[in-house]
Amino acid sequence: MIAHFGPGGNSEDFKLWGGKSTVDAPKFVSDLGLDAYEYEAGNGIAASAAMLREIGRQAQIYSVKMSFHTPYFISLSGIEEEKRLKSISYIAASLDAANLLGAKTIVVHTGSAAKITRDEAMRLAADTLVKTLSSVDTYGIKIGLETMGKQNQLGTLDEVLELCRIDSALVPVIDFGHLNARDLGGVFKNEDDYMRVFDKIDRKLGAEIAQNLHCHFSKIEWTDKGEKRHLTFQDAVYGPEFEPLVSAIAKNNLTPTIICESAGTQSGDALSMKKYYTELLK
Repeated sequence: MIAHFGPGGNSEDFKLWGGKSTVDAPKFVSDLGLDAYEYEAGNGIAASAAMLREIGRQAQIYSVKMSFHTPYFISLSGIEEEKRLKSISYIAASLDAANLLGAKTIVVHTGSAAKITRDEAMRLAADTLVKTLSSVDTYGIKIGLETMGKQNQLGTLDEVLELCRIDSALVPVIDFGHLNARDLGGVFKNEDDYMRVFDKIDRKLGAEIAQNLHCHFSKIEWTDKGEKRHLTFQDAVYGPEFEPLVSAIAKNNLTPTIICESAGTQSGDALSMKKYYTELLK
């Protein structure tokens, strides 16, 4: 078992390579030397079932591990019950799409805590998740709850881990750039800083989940309220740096999937991570 690396969505290089639609993405990823791809449906699921099925078929041909990012407008902690119930239907549709893609994980934003207390947001999110699990077909796909980058969002590491304890179908999706931006930088300076995240997940949810995490990585600009915007690996100001993370993964024989979400350069930046990882394994 090895770690997997790939982009979230289609990069600028994908178009230069000659990619016409996301059906071409698995071959592009494979041609680069990568082995993972996250289908981005942040603005809603626009692709037909036939297209999703074909993307999944191409992923199988090129041995690309698929995941699926659900729409951004899902709100597990919404104070309006109607909005939360709609979120359940969006998660159900995302699971249907992920099943067609052959994805084993969907990524869900946990919601807002801007107008209510964090305890109330957690209570509402937990209620939404319980209702979701009682009403949807997961197809054996894990529902990944993502750590978030803005301070008024639900989604600290501890909050995500607490929600994941509700059911084994729920797993954490660790976005290291989000965690760094949320705490205004400097969170991940060395291997030990990254390993503290894996170790906490091991203690809270078990070794298997910590071993096989689904992760996001990018450098992210932040303000005093947390995340502002995603950057590229060329940034030398905000971080975090990927090398200590990859080194920690290699040294501890961890096998996560790392999806790079750099702004436009996600495939090339994912390849930088994969090359560094491959060198460390020699």
